[in-house]
Amino acid sequence: MRIWRATKALGCASLRDGVWLLPARDSTRTSLNALAEDTHKSGGEAWVLNLQADSTQTEYFPTLFDRSADYSTLLDELAQCDPLADDANATRKLLKGFRKRLASITDTDYFPHPLQSQTYERLAAAEAAWQTLLSKTEPSFRSGEPERLQLANFQHKTWATRRDLWVDRLASAWLIRRFIDPQAQFFWLENVADCPTDALGFDFDGATFTHVGNRVTFQTLLASFGLEQDVGLQCLGKLVHTLDVGGTTPEAAGFTLLLKSLKHRYPDDDTLLIEGQRVLDDFYNAYTITEMFP
Repeated sequence: MRIWRATKALGCASLRDGVWLLPARDSTRTSLNALAEDTHKSGGEAWVLNLQADSTQTEYFPTLFDRSADYSTLLDELAQCDPLADDANATRKLLKGFRKRLASITDTDYFPHPLQSQTYERLAAAEAAWQTLLSKTEPSFRSGEPERLQLANFQHKTWATRRDLWVDRLASAWLIRRFIDPQAQFFWLENVADCPTDALGFDFDGATFTHVGNRVTFQTLLASFGLEQDVGLQCLGKLVHTLDVGGTTPEAAGFTLLLKSLKHRYPDDDTLLIEGQRVLDDFYNAYTITEMFP
């Protein structure tokens, strides 16, 4: 029974009673050799053999390691998880359990299924949303709908948000300078209570522009200035929403890696905005081109 449990933990495929299959890799050979040695010490017999698979077997054997059902089950449970629920401690335990289960699945996903990356992205988004709930500096969601405003009334302004830019603040600053107020000046706040009275605040509680309804600040700005019909901006809005409060966007993991690299190289927010604008320009152009030439 101990040996059987060990083979199941390794994700072995059963070809018949007592015959277990794994891809030929250094790690799997080490594990099977250890099981064989354990079997011998227990008075049994075991051999670790190389199988020279023919073309039919080479095509068929990977299907024995399909983990799609496990990923689908976990994705369904993640869809039912509310990372912004009131009981933050219970959510932490739930997300920790999801992370442990996902690691267990991927450990035996010897031929990585496309759902693997999707599950990691969904879990990362849920964890990010939970972290947002814990952070007192993150804005809460304001009820209602964004007020429709005229671009002409928001030119040559000073805009202010919290320092140490991350996804929503960086993307919103890019949006302001690129589509709303090209001559915008930015002020990075150590404490939002110190926001200058003549500055337009964004992405903090009490700011002129923040989370409204189910929109993050970037999406609130889109709605406020009539930019929601721009397909490229719609896609960016979905990406920002995913990384800020949760959702599903295939590019989310890649964008996060790029932003982490930028923040490591450019800890100064002014420089980070300059460099981040180039990345966001590329994402916007890619989304636009994809829509034009699918």
